[in-house]
Amino acid sequence: MMVKKKALLAAGAVLAAATLALTGCSGGGAASTASSTAAAGSGSLTVWVDADRAPVLKDAAAAFTQETGVEVKLVQKDFTKIQDEFIAQVPTDKGPDITIAAHDWLGNFVANGVVQPVELGDTAANYQKVAVTAMSVEGKTYGVPYSIENIALLRNTALAPAAPASYDDMVAAGKAAGTEFPYLVQLGPDADPYHLYPFQTSFGAPVFGTNADGSYNANDLSIGNAGGEGFATWLGAQGAAGNLSLNVTSDIAKEKFLAGASPFLITGPWNVPDAQKAGITVAVDPIPSAGGQTAQPFVGVQGFVVSAKSKNALAANEFLVNYIGSEKVQTALYKVGGRAPANTAAFEAASSDPITAGFGKVAATAVPMPSIPQMGKVWQFWGVTEAAIISQKGDPVALWQKMTADIQTAIK
Repeated sequence: MMVKKKALLAAGAVLAAATLALTGCSGGGAASTASSTAAAGSGSLTVWVDADRAPVLKDAAAAFTQETGVEVKLVQKDFTKIQDEFIAQVPTDKGPDITIAAHDWLGNFVANGVVQPVELGDTAANYQKVAVTAMSVEGKTYGVPYSIENIALLRNTALAPAAPASYDDMVAAGKAAGTEFPYLVQLGPDADPYHLYPFQTSFGAPVFGTNADGSYNANDLSIGNAGGEGFATWLGAQGAAGNLSLNVTSDIAKEKFLAGASPFLITGPWNVPDAQKAGITVAVDPIPSAGGQTAQPFVGVQGFVVSAKSKNALAANEFLVNYIGSEKVQTALYKVGGRAPANTAAFEAASSDPITAGFGKVAATAVPMPSIPQMGKVWQFWGVTEAAIISQKGDPVALWQKMTADIQTAIK
């Protein structure tokens, strides 16, 4: 609900004070009106954004300023440097009011006290559930999501006319195609837990268990459960059979798929344009299960967060919820970035593209990459252990158990 500047200015200090009691509902109905009232003409907002998203935000910022009188200053940043600079500058009052962010930065942001919750109110229903979950830590939402990205199974329809129903079906279809590889997934010397995770979850072995609200429970290291051991055994068998190879890097996996050396590539939307340029008719399918349960890849969500030190938090919340969160802006962001929109209406419109629809279907059953700080202790042991198992450097279950113990020790 957007409120004209003229109406906002007429409200006065009494309504602005009343707004403070309504911020828990901001983002919908009367609370949205109230936050706009408090925001009207009161200072400015500084927003950090990367170069790709800046043109879209320029239009949204102009509309917000026209409606509320609050100036929005956009500062272009190198996306790869934003996390560290935000953590360093916010405590000194030199940081922005709002910044673009990846959801897996949130654990670090919350631990450092540099962000504050965003009140979505009734508008929470306007986003895909997985996107809101990803932008939340311990039950509190810390950002407005704008995009979702995940891997899926990219299929060369000329080599494999139908989607495989299971992992074994995929391998069989790949061998029947007579290509060099039955399927391709990037690994490299230290394996690639991100790309292998769908197979791991199909054995019922997520990294962490979850709480009732869907947030990750750092005290429940589920990676070491019986399903994890089953996955480790399977991983060793696939390495021995030659279905998984550490020699297949991301570049080689892509190169081989573009050359028609396999009907299948487990990858993200970033490799679709080159496949189409190579003349390959592609379809996007769910990653087939190896362990019997649904193969759930990680979802990466991008959004915008509010600084804990913002002096104009009400206006910041209003700008995020009613402007960046709108179908119009999220559709524009999709067009410049190619990532599926988090806003459900924008996503439904974007799903007229079968590639977007295919990745979105997989995302609906996927899981957010853990943003809790403890996840940082997992990566250092995870990939090297998978690499050791694939290359037959020990008993798979014993190696997996040692990895789990090492992670647990590191977390403690």
